[in-house]
Amino acid sequence: MPTDTPTIVLVGHGMVGQRFLEALAARGLTATHRVVVLCEEPRPAYDRVQLTSYFSGTTPEELSMTDMEFIAEHGIELHIGDPAETVDRETRTVTARSGLRVEYDTLVLATGSYPFVPPVPGKDAAGCFVYRTIDDLLAIEEYAKARATVGAVVGGGLLGLEAAGALQGLGLTTHIVEFAPRLMPVQVDEGGGAALLRTIEDMGLSVHTGTGTQEIVTGADGAVTGMKLSDGSEVATDLVVFSAGVRPRDQLARDCGLSVGERGGIAVDEQCRTVTDPAVFAIGECALAADGRVYGLVAPGYEQAETVAATIAEDESAFLGADLSTKLKLLGVDVASFGDAHGTAEDCLEVVYSDARSGLYKKLVIARDGTLLGGILIGDAEAYGTLRAFTGSVPPVSAESLVLPAGSSGGAQLGPSALPDEAVICSCNNVTKGAIRGAVTEHACTTVPEVKKCTKAGTSCGSCVKVLGQLVTAELEASGVEVDKGLCGCFGQTREELYEIVLALRINTYRELLDRYGRDGAKGGDGCEVCKPAVGSIIASLAPVIGASVYILDGEQASLQDSNDHFLANIQKNGSYSIVPRIPGGEITPEKLIVIGEVARDFGLYTKITGGQRIDLFGARVEQLPLIWARLVDAGFESGHAYGKALRTVKSCVGQTWCRYGVQDSVRMAIDLELRYRGLRSPHKLKSAVSGCARECAEAQSKDFGIIATSGGWNLYVGGNGGATPRHADLLAQDLNDAELVRLIDRFLMFYIRTADRLERTSTWLERIPGGLDHVRDVVVEDSLGICEELESLMAAHVANYRDEWAETINNPEKLARFVSFVNAPDTPDPVVGFVPEREQIKPDLPLLSIGMRPMEGSAQR
Repeated sequence: MPTDTPTIVLVGHGMVGQRFLEALAARGLTATHRVVVLCEEPRPAYDRVQLTSYFSGTTPEELSMTDMEFIAEHGIELHIGDPAETVDRETRTVTARSGLRVEYDTLVLATGSYPFVPPVPGKDAAGCFVYRTIDDLLAIEEYAKARATVGAVVGGGLLGLEAAGALQGLGLTTHIVEFAPRLMPVQVDEGGGAALLRTIEDMGLSVHTGTGTQEIVTGADGAVTGMKLSDGSEVATDLVVFSAGVRPRDQLARDCGLSVGERGGIAVDEQCRTVTDPAVFAIGECALAADGRVYGLVAPGYEQAETVAATIAEDESAFLGADLSTKLKLLGVDVASFGDAHGTAEDCLEVVYSDARSGLYKKLVIARDGTLLGGILIGDAEAYGTLRAFTGSVPPVSAESLVLPAGSSGGAQLGPSALPDEAVICSCNNVTKGAIRGAVTEHACTTVPEVKKCTKAGTSCGSCVKVLGQLVTAELEASGVEVDKGLCGCFGQTREELYEIVLALRINTYRELLDRYGRDGAKGGDGCEVCKPAVGSIIASLAPVIGASVYILDGEQASLQDSNDHFLANIQKNGSYSIVPRIPGGEITPEKLIVIGEVARDFGLYTKITGGQRIDLFGARVEQLPLIWARLVDAGFESGHAYGKALRTVKSCVGQTWCRYGVQDSVRMAIDLELRYRGLRSPHKLKSAVSGCARECAEAQSKDFGIIATSGGWNLYVGGNGGATPRHADLLAQDLNDAELVRLIDRFLMFYIRTADRLERTSTWLERIPGGLDHVRDVVVEDSLGICEELESLMAAHVANYRDEWAETINNPEKLARFVSFVNAPDTPDPVVGFVPEREQIKPDLPLLSIGMRPMEGSAQR
């Protein structure tokens, strides 16, 4: 039965199982739970998607997805080669093959699937294999080298084509047998299948479609010699690989009385909890999801893993289905499908381009209003990312031009250079391509913001911003200006691209990122002052997920920080520092006010109440910072992150608690939001406010995200900004309850962090991002890109792993050593830092500062 320390037992350690472990760790659950993993295979989780790369030289070790340091660090008990054999749900006990018995509080089944082998005579003969694990590949390789010259694959789906490529790579003459009338029947239509067939046959493979395997023929020694097909034909072969689909591995669940689907799969609800037993979950290919589907792709399995981890952590999460869009390179051929690829929507239309000679096939499914619903790409899937992003909306160019290859008549519309000067790029403001070109060539505009200011293009709905950017780049390049989109001289990628690399590959150090993805001349170097803090911010925002420390002064992270972050304080003009303790929502007790006053008095600090409803303390020497913060932390204060590109404040009015006009508790909401997003590192600083009624006393519409109370809930505004370039925030959603509001803010902030440029405020980002507010609303409200669950899980990981930086620092003698003016004379204060009295407080002694500064050589002294 359950013990004092809750125990999570994971049965199965494949890709989805490993993601589940990472999700547990990201939420801090490995620190509060005992985690036991029973793995059937003789090796821990590896990349099954890249299985075929083994035949091109990738070793089993290189395929591994399991960092044993991660396993050890989180105290995970991993049992290799010891699968679960029985589950006793009454006593909540799992028994493994070795006899190991483990009691659980929570049981997660990630047993995956098994290859379906058609029940044909001879299927168990020597020379018959399945294509599922590393051991399967090792066996195929050994047999092929010793006894085979011809091989056949039963199944022409995704894995079947990969298996065929592997056999051909081993030097075997290869056949593919597919019962359906075309290859890849799930992903592509008849036209796509025909294009794929021609391309694969041109590679020397023999394809047999519309026929099934009737019998495996064997010789006197019992080994395979051929196949009889249902159309009466025969194929001579020495080796057969069955890749005719998979079935959920649900026998363990059946044996312990869990409900399974009619066609297999452990029945689960939207939290992936089994419908039979609330203590048991199922994820991955063994699970029959609440929408009635068994998902065979790894991405939905990852979503399910995150959902279960969130549920165990008592966070709101649900798996409501998944995007089945796929992009692969099979036998060297690009194959992609997305959205409603088969055109099942009512009254939809198809736009098709087919070139049998070149092996190209492109089909887009559109609604009558031009909305892109889905598509299939064979032979050229370069546009997959763009088209998939446009799914659910009307692309900026016609569907016909999107399917035509680049360089063909009409197809060049995809590239802005082929558009005539009279073409209207911004219909909102009637701005033509010629006007945009003129802004570059005649008015010396070199950036999209400059062109927008000059022409007004892209300043309304924003849907033309992507095309606008392409035009500006193309015109600059045509003028001989080299356009480098890289972050800096060290990286050729944008900040957004680096973020995706770090997240996807779980890279948690700047050094690894630079050495693997830096420009050739930068690899092995020290980086620069542009990319180091930018990458440091990316790593900090993803730290819980990628396995990095959430403390920015740990290890390498400390060297990446800007001067302010380096000392966790804002440096001022005379070299002193300011201290800004967090005061969530602007609410503070008299006792804490007294502490701030005593600290300011004892250290002689200048005090000022800010516009963000906080109290700034100015004039601290660097060596005084730990002493001051020790007293503040002891009184219950924590860092206000005034020094970092992070959340600053969530300002509030007094709301319905005190104000006769208030309709919601704005102070409570502001405090909740500030405590949720404190410490969140982002491309630029973040400010927020909550107003308790439409009178808007907290000025929420001038914030990066602002909330205004209504009688029906909350209205959420985004992209506002004060300062030198003020911008009124836009309404994203209205009349939200508390949970809906927090969920949308989570998504909005993580989408901004994911896609914004370095040092780009939300206001600028919202105007720059293709589609503007409408696109952001589609993504974070309607989940048009299918990433909202990931965005929410990333935010949940941040919330679960937040630690106050100053509380960490004052308890770490090693980190305290940095707080000196001179490393070679740590007890010597900076003589330039001085003050003079003013209005019963202090101000910087600027004449002293000028004495301490040496003029540059050749400059005049005043």
